[in-house]
Amino acid sequence: MEIAYWIVAGLLTAFYLYAGGKKVLQSQERLQPMMGWVDRVPMPLVRLIGTLEVLGAAGLILPPLTGVAPALAMAAAIGFVLIQVGGTAVHVSRGETNRIGLNIALLVTAAVLARLGTTWL
Repeated sequence: MEIAYWIVAGLLTAFYLYAGGKKVLQSQERLQPMMGWVDRVPMPLVRLIGTLEVLGAAGLILPPLTGVAPALAMAAAIGFVLIQVGGTAVHVSRGETNRIGLNIALLVTAAVLARLGTTWL
């Protein structure tokens, strides 16, 4: 289970570092083609979401790696589940039900990671 945790955690970390980093660093105009929802959400909230994604990515890797408060990795995975619940709700409210596939996949992956974490963390 430990190997499975590290594989899934590595994949989620890479995704959220990329996506969160873009939200933190790029302008609304540059985010718009990839993330159409940023036109209806205040940019400080977009930046907050991006910051939470970057911190959550670190939380998936650093606590288990260092052995310091490894339960924080499960908290980070649960946080990603909540972020994706919110993302799915935003897409549904915009009538973009055809775009929730990635949100559902990330939600399930984060939930699996939280479950994997319970077996050895």
